[in-house]
Amino acid sequence: MANPNINIDLNAWFEDAQQQFRGLNPNEPGQWPILPKLLTFVATAAGVVALGWFGLLSGQSDELQAERDKEPRLKEEYRSKVAQAVNLGELRKQRIQVEEYVKQLEKQLPGKAEMDALLSDINQAGLGRGLEFDLFRPGQVAVKDYYAELPISIRVTGRYHDIGSFTADIANLSRIVTLHNLVIASAAKDKDQQGNLYMEATARTYRYLDQAELEAMRADKAKQKKNEKGGKQ
Repeated sequence: MANPNINIDLNAWFEDAQQQFRGLNPNEPGQWPILPKLLTFVATAAGVVALGWFGLLSGQSDELQAERDKEPRLKEEYRSKVAQAVNLGELRKQRIQVEEYVKQLEKQLPGKAEMDALLSDINQAGLGRGLEFDLFRPGQVAVKDYYAELPISIRVTGRYHDIGSFTADIANLSRIVTLHNLVIASAAKDKDQQGNLYMEATARTYRYLDQAELEAMRADKAKQKKNEKGGKQ
C-alpha cells in the first residue's frame, strides 16, 4: 500500500517547481529562481555542444574520413617504395644500362658537322652497287623535340639485285637512315635499259640537336607560352 505522505510531498514539489517558472522576466534572468536558472544553463550548454559538433567537429569528421580514404593508396605507395628500396641495387644497375643504351643510340645520330659525310656515304653506297643516281636531293630539315630530321629524295636505276643490295647497305650504315614511300618499276624505255629497274624513295636521316639549337628551341617555346598566356588574359 502506497504511503500517502510521499504523494503529498511530490505534489508539493511539482507545485513549487511550477511556481518558480511563473512570471519570469526575460530581461532580468539574474533574479530568476534556482530551477529556471539551472534548466537555462543546461539548455545553453547543450546548444553550445550541438553548435560545436556541427560547426567544428563535423568538419573535422569529414577531414578524418578523407584521411581514412587516403590510407589504402598510402599503403600501396609504401609497399611500392619498400619494394624499390629492396631492389635499389638492381634498379641502379638497370639505370646504368639504360643510360649506356641511350648513349649508343645517340652515337648513331650524327651531329650537324657530320651530315655531309653521311650524305656522301649514302651516295657512295649506291655508286658502289653500280647504280645510276637520277635524283639525290636533300629536303628541308624538320626540327623535333630532341633531334632534327632530314628527308632526301632519291631515284636510282639499276638491276634488281643491285637495288636490293643498295637498300641493305643503307640499313647497315653506322648512322640511322630509313627509307620511305618506295616505288620500284621497270626502267626499260629502250633496248639498252631492258631488264633494269628504277627505285624512287625518300631516305630520312636524323641528327641530334647541338646545345645552341636546344637552347634556341627552349627559348621559342617559353616565348610561345608567354604569348599564349598574354592572349588569354
